[in-house]
Amino acid sequence: MSEVTPTELTREQQTEFEAAAFRRLVQHLRERADVQNIDLMNLAGFCRNCLSNWYRDAASDAGVDLSKDASREIVYGMPYEDWKNLHQAEASDAQKAAFDVNKPAHG
Repeated sequence: MSEVTPTELTREQQTEFEAAAFRRLVQHLRERADVQNIDLMNLAGFCRNCLSNWYRDAASDAGVDLSKDASREIVYGMPYEDWKNLHQAEASDAQKAAFDVNKPAHG
């Protein structure tokens, strides 16, 4: 197999590979429920909720009305309230302080 450059990918290939990478990221985040959203926000500037919002924005841009709850279920693999009850811990004072310093200006 010969190596290709990004400019040699077809639009269809690019979309297919992006979708596969997204699915792998979502699966990884589902498997790493021990990593709290606040930790993701503090380290990377985004969390599972951000990802679900971006998914919802993409649906909206395509003319599809996807609810916040539905987009979160796509990312979390279950209703958000269920995930919170199973996996979300109370944020520590240190996590909250770091979030106040690092939180992005957007929502």
